[in-house]
Amino acid sequence: MRLRKEVLPLWLIDLLLIGLAWWTAFWLRFNFDIPDEFETLAWLGIPWTVASFAAGLGIAHVDRQVWRYIGLPELRQLGWGVFLGGLFSAAIVLMMRYPSFPRSVLLLHPLIGLVFLGAVRAGWRTFAEQTRPPDGSRPLLIVGSLQDAADALRALKGSSQWRCVGIVSPLATERGTYLNQIPVLGLSGAAVEIAKSVGASTALIASPPGSDERRDVLLQSSRAGLTLLTMPRPDEWLRTDGTSPRKIELEDLLGRQAVELDMRGLAGLFSGQTAFVSGAGGSIGSELCRQIARLGVTRLVCVDASEIAIYKLEQELRETHPQMQGFYYTANIREKERLLAIAMQYKPSVFFHAAAYKHVPLMESHNEIEAIRTNILGTLHAARVAGACGAQKFVQISTDKAVNPTNIMGATKRMAELVVQSVALEFTATEFVSVRFGNVLGSSGSVVPLFTEQIARGGPITVTHPDIVRYFMTIPEAARLVLQAGLMGKSGQIYVLDMGDPVKIADLARMMIRLSGKSEQEIPLSFTGLRPGEKLFEELMADDETTEPTPHPKLRVAKTSGQQAVGIQGVIDWIENVGPLPSSNDVRAWLRGHVPEYKSQA
Repeated sequence: MRLRKEVLPLWLIDLLLIGLAWWTAFWLRFNFDIPDEFETLAWLGIPWTVASFAAGLGIAHVDRQVWRYIGLPELRQLGWGVFLGGLFSAAIVLMMRYPSFPRSVLLLHPLIGLVFLGAVRAGWRTFAEQTRPPDGSRPLLIVGSLQDAADALRALKGSSQWRCVGIVSPLATERGTYLNQIPVLGLSGAAVEIAKSVGASTALIASPPGSDERRDVLLQSSRAGLTLLTMPRPDEWLRTDGTSPRKIELEDLLGRQAVELDMRGLAGLFSGQTAFVSGAGGSIGSELCRQIARLGVTRLVCVDASEIAIYKLEQELRETHPQMQGFYYTANIREKERLLAIAMQYKPSVFFHAAAYKHVPLMESHNEIEAIRTNILGTLHAARVAGACGAQKFVQISTDKAVNPTNIMGATKRMAELVVQSVALEFTATEFVSVRFGNVLGSSGSVVPLFTEQIARGGPITVTHPDIVRYFMTIPEAARLVLQAGLMGKSGQIYVLDMGDPVKIADLARMMIRLSGKSEQEIPLSFTGLRPGEKLFEELMADDETTEPTPHPKLRVAKTSGQQAVGIQGVIDWIENVGPLPSSNDVRAWLRGHVPEYKSQA
């Protein structure tokens, strides 16, 4: 057993205490007056006892403990080591057959030894904490239940930056209790007033993501200048040390519990394989690439029409996954031959199609034909290329705007779903799946970057309607569910993601104002009216659709009352013959002919 220099003195102290416990056991056994013959037995047994406990404590790795940070796990480890030492010691002493040896000593000694070893550790930690020199640590208030606060305190153990001065809990029954000698000072609704009373200008929100406590404290904090922190999310642990609090973000207020993935199944799907991602430079596409790379894919083919987007993705993945073979192409999915040539060169086993035009107002006027050529014809090309190169899976990213669409973007995405189902009939060896979800926090073209810019300019924040609501999820969560649907999906299926509860856009804007440290008086809201093609609320299922559960709790399969057939060649012919600038009425009429549920507002 090899000991580090800084641990050796502590190890010697442990062994001395074991020896002292041995003599104490004899003293207690004989009422502090050990007869001469038994004193001789004590001297004879002590070398064996110390050696036995050295072995037991060593097996339990007690020698590796840092006394300054001792806690319950270390004390349990210590108890295991003492038990082993006592067992070895008793076995050796009994084997030596010392005459008239008091066997009660063999029971007393481990108990006394455990008390001595535990006491010296507790005293050491207490002394270290009380004599810690002033280091500029700042008072911190923890917001959350005792369970949440206990998890946060464990993560902060040993931190020299923060000093917890109190806890505020959402549970009235916990008020007045203590956790690690830290009092629960009141309810989370009074967090700001309590923070002022204890001199804390920072609060750590330990409650789960998306909880009401997070939002309530945020609304209070902006009025009082209280800085809010939270612990890193699991997906951030690889990029941070996992223990340093960070500023609270919008995802923490709207997010939900981490998505559980079938890691064994996904590893089997991707490990050692080739994956292809179209639209790889976009928000969802790039996150898909990151997560696919983590799953051990051998080759990743990334395609995007944007030169700067694919360049940034290349730089990131080359740095974070140098062992992976990455291939980065600038190409447009509307050019079938280019797409086919790239795919045939690598023969991917999994094809993710994330390329699309998705900005509703921009596609609603002047650019209708562009939405059709990219979202419909581009999807057709991508799906047929996946089938032609022998891919096992093809996964298309769809949207909740494809449900009972009222705009061009939604209608073209619904048409894309139908096209994928039709191509599935052509290539039966490939499984074609569509995944439908709502808005993604922070994705390009979403309201979050827009609101951020408006706040930076000093406002106002423009919201179309005070009652407009949308479903939101984070980019990592969306990508994980797309991967999971790709693993589980059967050909022709449309998956619907559990988006949780919808969020009012006006409330979202107010939360962003608070997060910026401003008030609504400083950054006002301005309601501009619904834009063309925009709905007050989005749906995840059409009127004639139902859903069926899947083994994954956040994924359901959409079932329609009747399968709509799409004449693919007719679609191609119309797009090729309609010309570069068809009338808006002609485009809408053609879409209504293929997507009966499309209700144009124009």
